Amino acid sequence: MGKITKTDVKAAFKTSLPIMVTFVVLGIGYGLLMQKNGFGPVWSFASGLIIFSGTVQFVSISMLGSGSIIMAAVTALMVAARHIFFSISMIGRYRTEGKRKWYLFYALCDETYAMLSRDDQPAGVNISAYRLLVTLFDQSAWVIGSVLGGWLGTALTFNSTGIDFAMTALFTTVFVEQWISSKNHIPAITGVAATLLCRLIFGPEIFLIPAMVIIIATLTLMRGKIEQEGGAVND
Repeated sequence: MGKITKTDVKAAFKTSLPIMVTFVVLGIGYGLLMQKNGFGPVWSFASGLIIFSGTVQFVSISMLGSGSIIMAAVTALMVAARHIFFSISMIGRYRTEGKRKWYLFYALCDETYAMLSRDDQPAGVNISAYRLLVTLFDQSAWVIGSVLGGWLGTALTFNSTGIDFAMTALFTTVFVEQWISSKNHIPAITGVAATLLCRLIFGPEIFLIPAMVIIIATLTLMRGKIEQEGGAVND
């Protein structure tokens, strides 16, 4: 795996910078909402370290505020289930990472996945160090933003309606960027098609679980084709 060099740090920072800026801004929004629901900066810090899933964290705020711990846990499991096939698709890339792979899989959020699953990785860098730094930079930015938002929430009074929509905007941006940069659109098409189909069949309350089952099953069965077309087996 080798040591981390200045070249690795510069390359990883350049890759992570757009995500880091976005994460700090979104993290501030999350921290503000947490504060408004009675959870201070310490809770935001712990949530960013332990959960580190923006969607789950935003969705669970109101449930935690109302004391629905079990419902929050179930919702978190359903929403974060997509990380299962994220991790499956990265097994080939991370197979030589040694002990680092445990952190890489643990902190593999949507945006980090979008950056590290691309085929145009920087030349002249230690790829293992690069992956570690991109993942670490992204998570650090989210935690810093969350804590900052929690701190600001203690001093600011305003209507926080609409802040949680920022996550929808971020996912849309990442989806479009990955669609443009990737030659293989099977995962994207599968995700959209399965979600829409299950939404129509099962309704808005319970569509997420069957959609995730279909997505995971489809991507697992087509893993060989996806990796072959995406070049993951050669990384």
